[in-house]
Amino acid sequence: MDWTPRSAIRSLFAAERGASDRLIPRWLLLRALGLIYFSAFYSLIFQIRGLIGPQGILPAGEYLQAVARSSMAHARFWYAPSILWISSSSAMLMALCWLGLIASLLLVVNLWPRAMLLISFVCFLSFISAAQDFSSYQSDGMLLEAGFIALFFAPPGLRPGLGSAHPPSRASLFLLQWEWFRIYFESGIVKLASGEPQWRNFTAMDEYYQNGPLPTWIGWYLQHLPHWFHAASVAATLAMELGLVWMILLPRRFRIVLFFIVTSWEIGVISSANYCFLNYLVLSFGILLLDDRFLLKLVPRRWTARMESQLGQKDPAKPSVPAEEKGVGLGQALLRPHFKALKVAFAAVMLTWVFYATSVELLWLLVPRFPLPSTPVMLLEPSRIANQYGLFAVMTRGRYEIEFQGSSDGQNWRAYRFRYKPQELNEPPGIYAPYHPRFDWNLWFASLGSWRNNSIVPNTEVRLLSGDRDVLSLFAGNPFPNAPPRQVRAVRWQYWFTTTAEKRSTGNWWRRQLLGLYAPTIELQQDGRINVIEMPETVSPEQ
Repeated sequence: MDWTPRSAIRSLFAAERGASDRLIPRWLLLRALGLIYFSAFYSLIFQIRGLIGPQGILPAGEYLQAVARSSMAHARFWYAPSILWISSSSAMLMALCWLGLIASLLLVVNLWPRAMLLISFVCFLSFISAAQDFSSYQSDGMLLEAGFIALFFAPPGLRPGLGSAHPPSRASLFLLQWEWFRIYFESGIVKLASGEPQWRNFTAMDEYYQNGPLPTWIGWYLQHLPHWFHAASVAATLAMELGLVWMILLPRRFRIVLFFIVTSWEIGVISSANYCFLNYLVLSFGILLLDDRFLLKLVPRRWTARMESQLGQKDPAKPSVPAEEKGVGLGQALLRPHFKALKVAFAAVMLTWVFYATSVELLWLLVPRFPLPSTPVMLLEPSRIANQYGLFAVMTRGRYEIEFQGSSDGQNWRAYRFRYKPQELNEPPGIYAPYHPRFDWNLWFASLGSWRNNSIVPNTEVRLLSGDRDVLSLFAGNPFPNAPPRQVRAVRWQYWFTTTAEKRSTGNWWRRQLLGLYAPTIELQQDGRINVIEMPETVSPEQ
């Protein structure tokens, strides 16, 4: 066998030498990826103007102008890669969401998958690059990394079917599995490296279901299970993240067993907490643990023959001629090999770059000062296609909720109701994932620190004083339908799940205690100026 560098590159990055036994898993993963993109854009349609619109909480236009005036102005398109540089108007933001929504649906129906993946990736990256605090989530990086690698993983063509003439390149298949592995393994590492005593004492899950960003009603019941169940959950989490995921390197039977383990685990996480599309994405990655031979056994008999014929289209003893090469002219026939070589070279450069950056990120997690070139890693940071992951390194000690209140007389205060956050004591926490309510989600993070480090809270207060419709749409209702309030404040509560006895007697899912003012109380003067009439104490809940 010829083991020249050229042969090795083609073996890793060319489709004709790809993983021909993963056609069905690829087809399933790309459909799942389309649905996840759809959930991301669908949730943005209802939020994006209130989040980053011209009158939103963190306007994208103001942010991009600040980038243009900064020291990074000469490379602003690299450090803030977004088509919102063209325009950040409300119409443009909605067009961005609708374009991504349509592309993701076409990806689901397997119409021109590479082009639809590219459009979805560019639209989502454009939002993430301009969303500031509303895009500081690991789930966004996971989707962008997977979406980018999938550009090289997907088959070409308008209606490729299973794409048997173009199996997934081994490098793209490996990098998707590599991302799946890192999500688990790096999360296990940070749990131990953080020194968090709750993981070491097997108490990390005792209040996990209550204190997470957006709990579910199933989590209420799980919270009341005995301590041994929560301790066993901690042990299982660490065992899976640090040990079981290595089964991906073992023979086929072990990988199939691993698929059923992680799939059951992710279904449990999805039902007990709302982490937007994060767990759906990790769940989808698990499909790549399987192969065509296993999945064919699950296909209804009436489809088996048809699928077997598609899987057997490519005869190794007889090189096939791709449909797009039939009937081409002499000039095209001469240019096509050079174009194909350029595509393989581009894939080799980009995928190798991503692998280097992600490997260095993992190595630095283990050995923080390990001497390796950091420039290739930093250059990819703005695009979020090579990330370091680490979920739940530190567990929150309590559940705190910020509530916005308005008043027309400074005496009687009425609360703005949220769509997804816990607020009313008798309302059960819902299951919303993969829908991602970014405003509600961010307020949970803000509640753990000071308002000075979370500008979304005072900015929201200002928008409520002016009665901005886009920001008001982020709430479940407007308690001041006729005219905006004269004063607005943000208070902080601490919440707990009720006990089974309390729920039986009161019907409440929650109990709460007022901790005081979170952010400055502001008032709109007759001349249009905004005055601060009361400041909060500078004490965070963690203190």
